[in-house]
Amino acid sequence: MVKVSSDKNVNALEVKQTDAEGLYPDPTDLLEKENLDLDVLGSLVGQSIISVGQFDKKLVLEICKFAALLEATEISRSHPLDGKIIITAFFEASTRTRLSFESAVLRLDGKIISIPTGKVTGVAKGESLADIGEMFNSYGDLVVMRHTETDSIDELQTKLRLPLINAGNGSGEHPTQALADWFAILKWKPELKNDLIEEKDKIHLGILGTPGSMRAVNSFLRMSLLFKSGVRKITIISEMADPLGPELEDQLNKSGIESSTTNDITEVLSDLDVVYMNSIAFLGDSYKTLDSRFKIDETSELKKNAVVLHPLARLDELDPIIDGTNHNLYFTQAHGAVFVRQALMISVLNRFDRIPKESLHLKKIK
Repeated sequence: MVKVSSDKNVNALEVKQTDAEGLYPDPTDLLEKENLDLDVLGSLVGQSIISVGQFDKKLVLEICKFAALLEATEISRSHPLDGKIIITAFFEASTRTRLSFESAVLRLDGKIISIPTGKVTGVAKGESLADIGEMFNSYGDLVVMRHTETDSIDELQTKLRLPLINAGNGSGEHPTQALADWFAILKWKPELKNDLIEEKDKIHLGILGTPGSMRAVNSFLRMSLLFKSGVRKITIISEMADPLGPELEDQLNKSGIESSTTNDITEVLSDLDVVYMNSIAFLGDSYKTLDSRFKIDETSELKKNAVVLHPLARLDELDPIIDGTNHNLYFTQAHGAVFVRQALMISVLNRFDRIPKESLHLKKIK
């Protein structure tokens, strides 16, 4: 049984009776009675998406509003990416990221040419990423790349003239994952988009992992700092004494958000509003085994309305028993990534004119 130690906790076995497991907030809660700000989104036209550092809060909000519009309405019949070829170059294994990008493209009527693994490219024979970038210029209109090496982005861009979307570069960043993370959070709690938030509505974020060396939590933490008006506290749960590194620690300190570090999730779990789960470390071809200090299962104390995120893939750090509860926001997180990536690609490729004008007026869809 799940521990229930106070009124703010809830039995995690209390399953929501819906067709899909987990919590699926209505995306229209993010849509306001105003036009999508195309001037803000237009700043992405022709640009590469490499780092969370390229974004401010306003841009993240406009991308998420655009993603909410795409999720809530039927846009595919307008064929926004018709005639565009997207190169998905995955030199590192991927399930969700690669498929969500390719689903996003195909649902918008774009075309895909794909590198499913580096073993099928000239890299296996010693070809440089710089030369591959030169070839990409002739083959497509936009490149989405994931690579095992952190400096892969810089090397590819020495000759690449096409826009590039970083789908994960070694231990560096994963900016589109962070956008999908915050799209899920903003759908769950839309008031976080406001600059003035009552203290009772601010959230305590718990981040499991080492942001200084893990790209998903690195980017999630960086983007969370943009929403500092709605974040009461950030707690890092990590085995490492210094999970941030000097640069991230400096950014966190400058944000003014209260922060702490612990090596045991049970010490803080009952106070967390958002729990960002992750695997602690990836060693070669396997994940490091976690002990109970870094897991959520049927014995875990969760606040009544707390939600759990996870970029996936998971092993035993997140028990599937949580899947059928309202704590599960991680399936929504993965689902919404398609629409976030659609919003980015439409913006980068300047296909706003393919969206029906009546759809660009954001209003609650009854």
